[in-house]
Amino acid sequence: MTPTGIRPSANGTEPTAARVYRELVATVTAQLKAGDRLPTEPELATQFEVSRATVREALKALENEGLVYAVQGKGRFVTTAGSFRIERPVTRYESITEVLESLGYEVTNVVLSVTEEEADERMATMLGLEVGDPVIKIVRLRLGDDRPMVFSVNTVPRDVLPGPVTYRDWGGSLSKAIESHGNHIESSIARISAALLPGDAAERYNLADIEVWLLIEETCLTRDGRKVLHALDYHRGDELAFNVMRRR
Repeated sequence: MTPTGIRPSANGTEPTAARVYRELVATVTAQLKAGDRLPTEPELATQFEVSRATVREALKALENEGLVYAVQGKGRFVTTAGSFRIERPVTRYESITEVLESLGYEVTNVVLSVTEEEADERMATMLGLEVGDPVIKIVRLRLGDDRPMVFSVNTVPRDVLPGPVTYRDWGGSLSKAIESHGNHIESSIARISAALLPGDAAERYNLADIEVWLLIEETCLTRDGRKVLHALDYHRGDELAFNVMRRR
């Protein structure tokens, strides 16, 4: 997902400014403390071998996230929020694979089931479909270092992922698969709540010993506003947390 303030690439690839942004975030959270000054734009341009305009775009995104602030004539400095390692800010859309990898886990996606179904009334509402429209439902278990981390139930409109479901690799990133067909996810609307796993999933998949789950129900939208993914992601509450930065 392209950070706020960075222009998306027309061909769907990661913008250079987004790469610089990610590397700067890693530097800020791991090596600097509140009040430390960042290198100058020319120094960063030389370090990353990019233009000053690209550096400026990445720095603006850092400011939008509240990680740094600018002082006229003096440079940019790390904020108090920037000095903390944010495990998963709820203001930024990320795939589950990206989340777990950013936390240092070796990720394995276990595909539990893939079915073609008809949208019921609720799913039709969530995805902007008509009742009975075809959808694909994917149930997966995400492992981090071979330990259960996230139980996911994802639903997409059938035409978003064309072709026979039998021949698709459902163990990879679903977001990337959707984007490979021209539907670039730009934002999402999410709700977080405490929840139990649906139905008999806890017993069926040997997850009954994990008592606390945080459910993120999320509907993902493309740049033109189309709803292309509805996700029910149950995160184990004893391992994963979410961070919110509040400003006055």
